[in-house]
Amino acid sequence: MVEKNTVKTAGSGCAMCGKPVVEKYKPFCSKRCADLDLGKWLNESYAVPVTEPPEYLEDLEDEEDFHA
Repeated sequence: MVEKNTVKTAGSGCAMCGKPVVEKYKPFCSKRCADLDLGKWLNESYAVPVTEPPEYLEDLEDEEDFHA
């Protein structure tokens, strides 16, 4: 028996536990899994990789301070 709110696509599963995704909580299966994921972001368990700007851009930013 498939629940009404379950989205079935090839290879889709909850981003946290792998259970079928529920449209209301997409890409998760429940509020619990969505909250667990949010908690990981808030606790900085996840991070977006950052690249440092090249040195010449840092020099340009410093020069702008002198022209103001």
